[in-house]
Amino acid sequence: MSAQPVAPIIVKRKKVIAGGHHGGAWKVAYADFVTAMMAFFLLMWLLGATNEKQRKGIADYFNPTIPVNKVSGGGDGAFGGDSIFSQNTLARNGTGTGVIATSESGEESLEDEEAQAVAKEKDTLAELEEMLSAKAGESMVSDLLMRHIVTRLTDEGLIVEVFDLPDAPLFTGVAEPTGVLRDVVTSVAEVFRLAPNSIAVQGHVASVPVVSRENPVWSLSSDRADAVRLLLVNASLDQERMQRVTGFADRQPVSGNPLSVRNNRIEIILLRSKL
Repeated sequence: MSAQPVAPIIVKRKKVIAGGHHGGAWKVAYADFVTAMMAFFLLMWLLGATNEKQRKGIADYFNPTIPVNKVSGGGDGAFGGDSIFSQNTLARNGTGTGVIATSESGEESLEDEEAQAVAKEKDTLAELEEMLSAKAGESMVSDLLMRHIVTRLTDEGLIVEVFDLPDAPLFTGVAEPTGVLRDVVTSVAEVFRLAPNSIAVQGHVASVPVVSRENPVWSLSSDRADAVRLLLVNASLDQERMQRVTGFADRQPVSGNPLSVRNNRIEIILLRSKL
């Protein structure tokens, strides 16, 4: 009896590939994608639902590199406040130091006080101008003297311009004040005593013909300005309030004719305070 042939042994090897559609790595990637999209839409909502100040507060809260934050985010309602915890303390900055933040309220209150002081001074200067120019119905200067006066409010302060008239000059000779100028300066000093501001005096003169041998406009304008300064001091104004006395010669004429007597003038300025 012949032997039966041995059946061949077949070994089937199954190759296992990690991942693929049977793995779970795609689930992790998908979860990361969904999380990123949620964060993106949350960011878009914050940008649309908050103002610039609130956005800065939120950025300060999540930024641990800033040691002191002037403005912190959060507060009442949906980011309606100025601070997460309080106005005077830091939002969390990761240090746990408990450092007190610089509050903007002090700066804002200082700015408000300065603005109120500026507005109050402006009103005071306007009232003094009305007293001198009869805008309030009664002037501190008589109608005769008012012919020599022009007042105006500028960024520098209240300017009282006193000028020559063809029939009524302010000075005789070089720098000797006339009675008209003395009366005007006395009235101006009476009004200027109502405010503590500093005072400046500026002298201007008309040009002289080119045939003149010497041009005295510089010394003439300076001497006349200083003469008015002395009149103000003699009228009981504190000489410490005199900020400057300047002669501008004929360099700033107010008339188209540089030789016109209208260019002979004195400007007495109640200066604005430097707040």
